[in-house]
Amino acid sequence: MATEIRVPTLGESVAEATIGKWFKKAGDAIAVDEPLVELETDKVTIEVPAPAAGVLSEIVAQEGETVGVAALLGMISEGAGAAAAPAKKAEAKAEAPQAAPAQAAAAAPAGQTSMPAAPSAAKAAAEAGISTDQVAGSGKRGQVLKGDVLDAIAKGVAAPAAAPAPVAARPASSEGDAVREERVKMTRLRQTIARRLKEAQATAAMLTTFNEVDMKPVMDLRAKYKDLFEKKHGVKLGFMGFFTKAVTHALKEIPAVNAEIDGTDIIYKNFAHIGVAVGTDKGLVVPVVRDADQMSISEIEKEIGRLGLAARDGKLSVADMQGGTFTISNGGVYGSLMSTPILNAPQSGILGMHKIQERPVVIGGQIVIRPMMYLALSYDHRIVDGKEAVTFLVRVKETLEDPERLVLDL
Repeated sequence: MATEIRVPTLGESVAEATIGKWFKKAGDAIAVDEPLVELETDKVTIEVPAPAAGVLSEIVAQEGETVGVAALLGMISEGAGAAAAPAKKAEAKAEAPQAAPAQAAAAAPAGQTSMPAAPSAAKAAAEAGISTDQVAGSGKRGQVLKGDVLDAIAKGVAAPAAAPAPVAARPASSEGDAVREERVKMTRLRQTIARRLKEAQATAAMLTTFNEVDMKPVMDLRAKYKDLFEKKHGVKLGFMGFFTKAVTHALKEIPAVNAEIDGTDIIYKNFAHIGVAVGTDKGLVVPVVRDADQMSISEIEKEIGRLGLAARDGKLSVADMQGGTFTISNGGVYGSLMSTPILNAPQSGILGMHKIQERPVVIGGQIVIRPMMYLALSYDHRIVDGKEAVTFLVRVKETLEDPERLVLDL
C-alpha cells in the first residue's frame, strides 16, 4: 500500500511554495515523522515530515519546482520492494515524448483555446522567454499545463524574435571577470523580500523623521535589576522589552501609526502586534509579538527570545509571521549609527533603533557625556501627518528617558 506525500496547508494568504531540498532520495528507508523535504514559502521555511514509515518509492516534485497546497510531492511504499518503482517511472517518461505530440494535437492546437494557461505554466513560460500561445495544451478544453510548457521547451520551442533577453539590462562582464563570478538563484524568501520592499517604496508616500534618546536611564535601570530579573523570570533583561513597551504606549496616543490603508478606507487597529526584524542566514524575517500592549516586559522578552531562536533555526511557523501592525528594526546590533528603514507593508510605521554611542550633549547648561541612540521613524505620509509622526517619536523618547512612565502608564 502506497502513502502520498502532499504539500501541507501553508497558512493564510500562502498558496504555493518552492521545493528547497529533499533530505532523502528515492529508495531510501524512512521513519514516521522523519523530515523528508524542505519547502520555501514567501514567509517561512517548512519541513514536511514523513506521514508513514516505509521506503521513499518516488519523488514527484523536484528541487526548485513551485508547488501548490495539497500538491503531490512523492510516494511512500511499504517494504524494500518499493525501490523498484522509480525505474518504472523512468521507463514511462522515456516513452512519453513519442506519444506526446499526437496527444497534444488531439487536445487542442497551440494558441486555440479559451482557457487561460495554468499559473504554474504561465510562470514556467515566462522564465523560459516563450509565450503559452506557442504551446499545445493537454488540459481540459485545451488548457496549457506546466508539463506542456516543459515538453515544449525540451523540444526546442524558441522565444519570439522580438522578446527581450532576460538579462539585457545587465552589462556583460569581461571574459576575465566572468570566470570569477558565481550566479546563484534567489531563494523564494529573498525574492519576496525584494518584491515587498520595492512595492512599499512604490506604493507608500514614505518619509522618515529622526530624534535621539539618552539611554542612561534605561541602562541604569537594567544594570540595577538585570540579575534579579533573570533569576525571577528566567530570561535576560534586554533593551527590546523597553522599546516595545514604549512603542505600544505611543501607539495608543497616535493610532494613525498603528493603522493601514485598504483602498479608500483606513483600518485602525485597536491592538498592537509588534513585528521584530530578525536577520538570519537566509535573509530578514519579521516575526510578530502578538498583543504586546497587554504584555509585561518579561513576557515580551520571553516571546522575543523564542521568536529569535526559531528564526535562526528556521522553525518559525506561518502564524508567527502574520498580523503585525507596527515593526521595530534594530540595526544597532550590527553597528548602524543612522538609517532610514523601509515600511513593512501594509503597515504605516517602522521604528529604527541604532547603535548606542557616547556623545557630548548639553544638559542643564552643562556639557556632559551620555550614551545616546539615534531613532528613526519611517511612516506612510498618506495616513500619518508630520505632526503625528514627530509626536509619536517624541513619546517613545520621553518614555525611554523616564522609564517610570511605563509603571505609571503615562
